[in-house]
Amino acid sequence: MTAEKLPMCPIEQNPVATNVAVPPLQGFRSSRHLSSLRQYLDALRDLGELQEIAHEVDWNLEIGAVTRRCYETGAAAPLFGRVKGAEPGFRVLGAPAGLSARPGQRFARIAVSVGLPPGATALEIVEALSRAEDNPPIPPRVVEDAPCKRNVFTGDAVDLMRLPTPLIHDGDGGRYINTWGTIVARSPDGAWTNWSIARIMLRDRNTMVGIVSPQKHVGRVHAMWKAIGKPMPFALSLGQDPVVPFFAGMPLRDGISEGPVIGGYVGEPIEVVRCETVDLDVPASSEIVIEGHLTLDEMDAEGPMAEYPGYIVPSSRKLRPLYRVSAMTYRDDPILPIVAAGYPPEENHTCWGIGIAATVLAELRKNGWPVTACFVPFEAACHLLVVTVSGNWKRRTAHTNAADFARALGDYVFSLRGGQVVPRIFVVLDDVDPSNPADVLWAMVTRVHPGDGEIMFPTLSANPLNAFMRGNEKAAMFTTKAVLNGLPRDDWAADQVPVRADFATLYPEELKRKVLAGWTTLYGFPGDMCI
Repeated sequence: MTAEKLPMCPIEQNPVATNVAVPPLQGFRSSRHLSSLRQYLDALRDLGELQEIAHEVDWNLEIGAVTRRCYETGAAAPLFGRVKGAEPGFRVLGAPAGLSARPGQRFARIAVSVGLPPGATALEIVEALSRAEDNPPIPPRVVEDAPCKRNVFTGDAVDLMRLPTPLIHDGDGGRYINTWGTIVARSPDGAWTNWSIARIMLRDRNTMVGIVSPQKHVGRVHAMWKAIGKPMPFALSLGQDPVVPFFAGMPLRDGISEGPVIGGYVGEPIEVVRCETVDLDVPASSEIVIEGHLTLDEMDAEGPMAEYPGYIVPSSRKLRPLYRVSAMTYRDDPILPIVAAGYPPEENHTCWGIGIAATVLAELRKNGWPVTACFVPFEAACHLLVVTVSGNWKRRTAHTNAADFARALGDYVFSLRGGQVVPRIFVVLDDVDPSNPADVLWAMVTRVHPGDGEIMFPTLSANPLNAFMRGNEKAAMFTTKAVLNGLPRDDWAADQVPVRADFATLYPEELKRKVLAGWTTLYGFPGDMCI
């Protein structure tokens, strides 16, 4: 059953106001939309979120090792200016949307990418993106020329091996040219132009090979072309407006073109430029563009690659579809952005996870569910979606039983494109901050009954990269999913419901203000002390 066929949550039909302070969606659009990767790097440089590395680095694992270390320490995004064996001027950017260890800037790279202030919280980012489709769409604007046309190679002149593509992890099956780029594909009738992200591995000077999942939109567009017996035209844009990957990774509904949605979100059209050899447009800000056709039946071995669950599976090398390249264009001194996928957090979690939460939140609100927030905790590696609901959810729905409500919510969310990714949902009252992993862990182990608190949903569509799935489940792309019911038990009286015991809850407002104001002056604690 599709999301559109499922009934709305009874009674509550209006969007539910969140308890999170959210920046206004108007006002930042034109002034904060960074329209190229280079503008984004300028912003990161000003924030201290860019580490420019002049030392020559090796594409063979060194770029990946440094990038991975940046994720795990919260260091600034590394910009490698000299790559061994690469032509002068070719550069590589790692960790483009990683988290930061700088005080007050943990989510700065994500926030700035999507047009929010660098101090925005994770829930504010989700909230802003969840309302993207509330704005009227603004189609992309085609321009005649762009910097990515400064260097043009077609036919036999194409040589992908000129690019500084790294071998990212020890054990990867090859050098991955696409980990943060946008694949552009259009349905044969021209009605749907899809922008998406999927991993692609270099094969030789003019071919690539990558995952083309039938669950993903690029796989669905590819199937349309196969149905008429033609290879699918594609374009791969590497490095562009920093907002683009967040929408390319967002599980929008089938048939929704990302370009107009992005335009509506930023308040102005995204500029695009025509490709050289295929009938497609790519973001005009692209650093590198690779064009060609995704073949009908040609396959070659791809993988393994360390992936978002945090593991590399050596036996996961499989035959995948072949991309045949007919053109390559790039800017002067081009920058290749890369992600060193694996143990969280990295961009699969900060970009894809946020996109999942935003689209699920939008659909739940649209259909009347009394939700206040959604979040995919980065540490859970896209394996858990936390949904918080208001304390008066029983009065706002036709459900009077917590288990029935949790099951109905699971039925709905698992039917959504975003819900197809996550194998577990944790539903809990909104006294829990779903973006705080400590809050989530505490609430999960203290509120979910080990016996009847876990509701099973067998044989549901699932991403075969989920770490726990059996071999036969991966092949069928189905598994058992679960909802963890953290709502108060129905048999509790009002005075039996546990009350959170912390500073924010148990003390009068006046006393809390006194303690906070006098933390250093009255009590002598360091002003910057935090845990």
